[in-house]
Amino acid sequence: MRLLLVEDDSLLAQGLITALSRMHYRTEHCITGSQAIVAATSSGFDVIILDLGLPDGLALHVIKTLRAKKVTTPILVLTAWDHLETKVEALNAGADDYVLKPCDSREIEARLRVLLRRYQQRQQDILTCQEVEMNMQQHLCRYQGRDIVLTSREFLILKEFMLHPDKILSRQYLDELSSGWTGETESNSIEVHIHNIRKKTTASLIKTVRGVGYMLVSHREN
Repeated sequence: MRLLLVEDDSLLAQGLITALSRMHYRTEHCITGSQAIVAATSSGFDVIILDLGLPDGLALHVIKTLRAKKVTTPILVLTAWDHLETKVEALNAGADDYVLKPCDSREIEARLRVLLRRYQQRQQDILTCQEVEMNMQQHLCRYQGRDIVLTSREFLILKEFMLHPDKILSRQYLDELSSGWTGETESNSIEVHIHNIRKKTTASLIKTVRGVGYMLVSHREN
C-alpha cells in the first residue's frame, strides 16, 4: 500500500514512516497543504494521512480541493485538533476517518486497513489469487497452503498487485512504490523482485506487458 503522509512535525512524521515501513507500507511525506494537493493529484496513493494544522493553514481546504478535483483516495485525518466542530467539518468535507494524536501506530495501521477494505468493498484483510493467499493483518503469505518467505519489498510489490488484480501497473509506478520519492533503491531492480515472486509462487501469476509494465493475472490462462 502506498501512503501520502501530510505532516509538518518532522520527528512525528519520521517515527510514523518508520513504524509503517516495518508493516510493509511505502509512505511519501510532504509538509504543506499545497504540496499535498499536487502530490495527490499527480501520483497514485491508496490512503492519505492528513494533519490539519499545516504551515500554510488549516488543512480543511485540502480535503475540499481534492474532493472537488474528483480525487477519491480515502483520507485519514490525524491531528491534535479535538474540537467537535472541526471534526464534523472535516468529515463533511470528505474525510473518511478522524483520529486524535497521540495515537499508537498499530491503531493507525488497523484504521488504514479498514479504510482500504471499505474503499475496495472487501469484507476482510485476506487477499487470494491463483492459490496465493496474503494476510495483510498478520503480514503473512502462503502459496498452495505453504508459508512462503518474502522480503519486505517483495511483500509490498505483491500486495499492490493483489490489491489491483488484472490491472497493468507501470514500471514507473512500481519503482515509486519500491523506492519512494527519494530514489533510494536496493541493488535489485523491479525485474528481480518480480522474478523472485514468480519463483516463490508461480510464473503465471504476474504477466509482463512489454513496453508498459506488469499485471497480476487473477485466473490461470489456458
